[in-house]
Amino acid sequence: MSTADADASTTTDRPFWVPRLTAGWFGTALFLLIALPCFLSLYWTLGTPPNSDTGQWYNDLRLEESAQEQPWGSVTYTRTEQLPDDAPEDAEPEVTTYTGFEPMGTDQEGRSLFVRCLLGGAISLGVGICAALMAVFIGVTWGAMAGYIGGRTDSFMMRVVDVLYGLPYLLLVVLLSVAVSGIVDRLNTVVAKNKADDPNYEPSIFLSLLQENPLIVNLLTLVIAIGGVSWLTMARVIRGQVLSLRTLPFIEAARAQGMGPWRIMRVHLLPNLVGPIVVYTTLAVPQAILQESFLSFLGIGVTEPLPSWGQLASVGIKELPALALPELSEQFKWWLLVFPCVLLGLTLLSLNFMGDAMRERFDPRSKQRGA
Repeated sequence: MSTADADASTTTDRPFWVPRLTAGWFGTALFLLIALPCFLSLYWTLGTPPNSDTGQWYNDLRLEESAQEQPWGSVTYTRTEQLPDDAPEDAEPEVTTYTGFEPMGTDQEGRSLFVRCLLGGAISLGVGICAALMAVFIGVTWGAMAGYIGGRTDSFMMRVVDVLYGLPYLLLVVLLSVAVSGIVDRLNTVVAKNKADDPNYEPSIFLSLLQENPLIVNLLTLVIAIGGVSWLTMARVIRGQVLSLRTLPFIEAARAQGMGPWRIMRVHLLPNLVGPIVVYTTLAVPQAILQESFLSFLGIGVTEPLPSWGQLASVGIKELPALALPELSEQFKWWLLVFPCVLLGLTLLSLNFMGDAMRERFDPRSKQRGA
């Protein structure tokens, strides 16, 4: 039996609704299995937990009397109710206890590690996806303009890319973070001064949002910092593609018809750049997630009380010295390090599988395309 007959028999043996199991399908299924619970649980993880009127899940100190790390399993929570202001002096606060099951244990503050991993995953994935999309937008715009205009403009724009390539990435991210934080602090100072001078002063909606949501401002700063320095490779790739496309006959025909540069780029060039853009986007997302985790691990990314996988791993890494001392080996809190790192590793693995599948799908030189 020939190879074609073998492939045909294999195809007919599989029902049409059953997809062929490949690394791309496996990566997509694994990514959805991790990402969907993280995003769908945001309403729950950011809501008020039961038996608590003091805060959200991610900032809830449910072991206020004896906060400590506990491994996965059944955990007994102790809560001391606050006395009202008019309570007698000899009144004792009411202590309530309840038992819950923690599949990933608790951290040093008695908080559920499972809940913090869900919220941390949503933050890490959200920051990574938004930063990657920002980098793709800047890179495509910059590279397409440089490649289509050409000449001295192209040389100048590419020299800017070369200069940014030569600067340390971490330094650029830190500088951007410090600059945005300084601007926010300056705006808060101006608002406070205006309120002191004029009791009837009302800040704008934008300034009010900055003051009332410092954690969101921190996340936006991180997105801008990562996306603002991750577009360089994309710009070079798109420039090279545009340089090869602008000399083809269909572009010359569009110019002969009187089409302007922007219409040519929108109608003719961008549709032919969908392949490289999609491939780079799927590969830029895991890179951005890893960068966010690395920055949070160093303490300059996501800050408490919000968690991220990198920030949770930085907390768990502090437990490693206990392995070096035999007398402290039993005190090693392995779950604080293992679960965030496993989730981060599986997510990056799934995204890389998806990126490889996209490259094989859109790259005409791929040997596996059409197989």
